[in-house]
Amino acid sequence: MGVDGKWNLKIKTPMGEQGGVLELKADGGKLTGNMSGNMGSVAIENGSADGDAVKWSAKVTSPMPIQLDFDGKVAGDAISGNVKLGAFGTSTFSGTRA
Repeated sequence: MGVDGKWNLKIKTPMGEQGGVLELKADGGKLTGNMSGNMGSVAIENGSADGDAVKWSAKVTSPMPIQLDFDGKVAGDAISGNVKLGAFGTSTFSGTRA
């Protein structure tokens, strides 16, 4: 089934769990898409897909400017992994196919 599609995403942050929608499209090893939620909508950057492994970055501006770096795996209708929260360390994210 791959990574393509919409995902209901949850990110654990120091300000509590943040939810949003992630839309992904893989083309060969390149991963594109966008993330939307309370922070607005942002395009993902530096996306890559290799089998079930996915990586991407997103620069959000709300509630503060920060770059989020995601490193995860897709397993059927689930996606999960780690997310680097800029200077705030590393946390986790998870999601289910919408």
